[in-house]
Amino acid sequence: MACAPKRGNNAAMISAYDRDLDRNPANFQPLTPLTFLERAADVYPDRIAIIHGPLRRSYAEFYARARRLASALARHGVGKNDTVAAMLPNTPAMLECHYGVPMCGAVLNTLNTRLDAAIIAFSLDHGEAKVVIVDREFSQTMRDALALCSAKPLVIDYDDPVYDGPGERLGSVEYEDFLAQGDAGHAWEMPGDEWDAISLNYTSGTTGDPKGVVYHHRGASLLATSNVVTCGMAKHPVYLWTLPMFHCNGW
Repeated sequence: MACAPKRGNNAAMISAYDRDLDRNPANFQPLTPLTFLERAADVYPDRIAIIHGPLRRSYAEFYARARRLASALARHGVGKNDTVAAMLPNTPAMLECHYGVPMCGAVLNTLNTRLDAAIIAFSLDHGEAKVVIVDREFSQTMRDALALCSAKPLVIDYDDPVYDGPGERLGSVEYEDFLAQGDAGHAWEMPGDEWDAISLNYTSGTTGDPKGVVYHHRGASLLATSNVVTCGMAKHPVYLWTLPMFHCNGW
């Protein structure tokens, strides 16, 4: 390597450390949790990724379904910095949203399922939701919220096979049918900048209107990694995430 030039009076002098050492795909990649799923599907395609009641789904299947979701959303005009809201409990669809939504450049807004229709309506309007995915369990609250809000998002119904309680379908398409419109081999794009928004969360509005909090790809990636370290997870753990994922996106 060439020796760094000596400092002189020329303020415009460029250091050898700044010359011809630009970022490129070989030496730099934005930090994002999206690569976690990509790697798991590549290295451990047949290992179980999701357990939900009798359902067992591998990492290869999980990754393919997330890419289908990204593809279907893109085909419906959803792209960078568009908001996709989710009124879902901890289900396979919720996990798929955490990857499929940012895979098309959009921002995931996980709605607090415990809040009332007025606060949900505020969040849909303030976040400018373009799509909302609704579990049938929360259809009553969401029906009232959609009537109150000005936003007119595409409503996608999710019918959790484990849930056998009351609820109705509100949207024009069911989640599985929506996924069928997507491509499992969709060539999703990395974020252009690790500072790009990946998710939007709202406070509970206890002292006024809810406050929106935006996470970026870098922060989500680092926090996910720190959780693995803090919890002392070894290889191939099987764990139950007990907090609802609308809370800080399951960290």
